[in-house]
Amino acid sequence: MLGIAAAVLFFIAFLINAAEITTNDVFTSSNVMLLGLMLLALHVAGIGNGWSGRRR
Repeated sequence: MLGIAAAVLFFIAFLINAAEITTNDVFTSSNVMLLGLMLLALHVAGIGNGWSGRRR
């Protein structure tokens, strides 16, 4: 789940950068990409594995 969220944030950062959209200081392309990297690192570390809807 965190990997999907990271991919969405990377795509949003790409769109902000490619379309040259002017944003405020909080939602710059690099800040959105850093949030995506943080989510990807949490995903690789194994955080969020217990968030699945299916239980055994």
